[in-house]
Amino acid sequence: MTKDFPDHPDWLWSSPEPRRSYDVVIVGGGGHGLATAYYLAKNHGITDVAVLERGWLAGGNMARNTTIIRSNYLWDESAGIYEHALKLWEGLEDDLGYPILFSQRGVLNLAHSLQDVRESVRRVHANRLNGVDAEWLTPEEVKEVCPIVDVSPDVRYPVLGATYQPRAGIAKHDYVAWGFARAAAAMGVHLIENCEVTGVEVAGGRVQAVQTTRGRIAAGTVALAAAGHSSVVAATAGVELPVQTHPLQALVSELLEPVHPTVVMSNAVHVYVSQAHKGELVMGAGIDPYNSYRRRGAFHIIEQQMSAALELFPIFARAHVLRTWAGIVDVTPDASPVVGTTPVDGLLVNCGWGTGGFKATPGVGWCYAHTIAHGEPHPLNAPFSLERFTTGALVDEHGAAAVAH
Repeated sequence: MTKDFPDHPDWLWSSPEPRRSYDVVIVGGGGHGLATAYYLAKNHGITDVAVLERGWLAGGNMARNTTIIRSNYLWDESAGIYEHALKLWEGLEDDLGYPILFSQRGVLNLAHSLQDVRESVRRVHANRLNGVDAEWLTPEEVKEVCPIVDVSPDVRYPVLGATYQPRAGIAKHDYVAWGFARAAAAMGVHLIENCEVTGVEVAGGRVQAVQTTRGRIAAGTVALAAAGHSSVVAATAGVELPVQTHPLQALVSELLEPVHPTVVMSNAVHVYVSQAHKGELVMGAGIDPYNSYRRRGAFHIIEQQMSAALELFPIFARAHVLRTWAGIVDVTPDASPVVGTTPVDGLLVNCGWGTGGFKATPGVGWCYAHTIAHGEPHPLNAPFSLERFTTGALVDEHGAAAVAH
């Protein structure tokens, strides 16, 4: 891997031939894998690291998310790791020396029923107790923050108010990945593309190596960070993960003049909308209900997503869809991630983020690197251990996270 990267984002990777052995092998060259490699090198001085990506760097879910960043989750455990991530986001451009176009334009989570209102106000108070910026807005105040939202009372899902996190916002996902990759490679991390992991070798209850399409690679530690596929790779080591994989669809419009000043999310109508830096509207939906590893989804989900968006934003009726796509996301029984060790010594896992993966990128990279370096979880990811599904210490974010899954 060359260490001389131009500042312009349109540079090409030169993927090195992998060595036969590394101290740490990270499976998955997306945002989480690259952030983990960066913090391993920066925070812990561990640079004998290979990030293995079956395609091209950041070509999976990192290239298919809707770029929303926020930390206004209900439960203490979730608020802790997402707020840590948000604080890292706020200084990430300077830390990486690379533009990520982080825009703190705020996030509105709309309430459409009395139950929504009660749950939203509860979450605002919980956020404040955890030091997370959060406000409750009336419909009139929602209109002041985002004038194009329809807050009239005679629509099917009237806006009764919203939570508002001013520090939240968006960033440019590919720039984020390139920034982490550039910085990690400069410290000696190997970033190896077109190298699919087909199996994990275990002997005597400990990881020995990974089998890849580019040969066997011995490893002292194997850290999984492959969105949608960690359970497949873990199964080759005899570890069953409590996740189901679903398509998660999104779309962008044609380029428009600036019209949407913030991020608007609605759990009730299953849509969230922002406007990207170039001008396209970015819309996400709830997960497709069926299990699949295909990066495509059902047409009726997109159709419902567009219908919901037009109810909230009638001004979008004449906008044209530019393209649609789907990522694949892991969802756990309590809608919270799994980050930590496994019953196999030396095998670690980071999966199950559902719709929360992008916003957690620097935070989970920091904590996952700590877990790898020390062999035990960082306090912020300790609650998200695999053991919680045995002990019952769940972090149930179903509905409480105010997201559409």
